[in-house]
Amino acid sequence: MTKESKANAPLEKEAGLEGPENASKAAKPKAKIDANPAKEIESEKKLSAYQIIEEFEKSQQKEKLPQIYVGDTVKVGVRISEGNKQRVQPYEGVIIAKRHGGLNQTITVRRIFQGIGVERVFMVHSPQVASIKVERRGKVRRAKLFYLRDRVGKATRVKQRFDR
Repeated sequence: MTKESKANAPLEKEAGLEGPENASKAAKPKAKIDANPAKEIESEKKLSAYQIIEEFEKSQQKEKLPQIYVGDTVKVGVRISEGNKQRVQPYEGVIIAKRHGGLNQTITVRRIFQGIGVERVFMVHSPQVASIKVERRGKVRRAKLFYLRDRVGKATRVKQRFDR
């Protein structure tokens, strides 16, 4: 036996291919015949935990959402329940941040209310968010617009973008 064949000997033993008499077995794999075909179908349908979670998240995501970008002025319809009544209250402002992705995607919307800056974080796919409508597109060169927090008055305006 050479060094290579000694090194491969344990691998051949595991595969059941030790010696020249089993050379034909190496060339031809055995076909497994199962008496119960339903068992094979069940084994194919088994999903990993990751796939189950991913499938569930896809089913919970909203289908019709507009393309929203940082810098856009949006009107978010928020569901509010007062007692046994429900109504939709609009919240209009500039998107200053987008975070995460998929089912956990959030947007931070900033608006000025009675001279005070107010920011709200909305989960895009939440049932509390009834609608998102883009009022105007903003032209910005940053992913996060936190610098708008320090600005006052007309300095908080974002240029309009016409190409999207």
